[in-house]
Amino acid sequence: MKLRIKGNTIRFRLTQTEIDKVREGFVEDKTQFPGGNTLIYRIVKGDLFNILYAKDTVLISVPDAIIEDWATTDQVSISTKIPLTNGDVLDVSMEKDFQCLTERPNEDESDMFPNPLEKHNKC
Repeated sequence: MKLRIKGNTIRFRLTQTEIDKVREGFVEDKTQFPGGNTLIYRIVKGDLFNILYAKDTVLISVPDAIIEDWATTDQVSISTKIPLTNGDVLDVSMEKDFQCLTERPNEDESDMFPNPLEKHNKC
């Protein structure tokens, strides 16, 4: 699972296996930092599309029906806007991770989704 954060936008990119794990209940990954700190990011099936951050964990819950539609169709991403107490908004999205159109040495793309633009690059 890849995590991208910029300002009040957080994006998760998931492989095919990771989306299957969410469909089964949850998927998580972590990033370890010097000093023993770890950031955990987890996506779970839940009642509401929501995000929480507590105890070094980012927890996203997504309703089962939304996950199923996303996982079983050509839909690339799912997203929501979460209002913050200061009046700002946090944009949260999850995207299918596609294979790159150009070769990237040392990157295993075997579990990524086929890139829909690939058919346009072939002669």
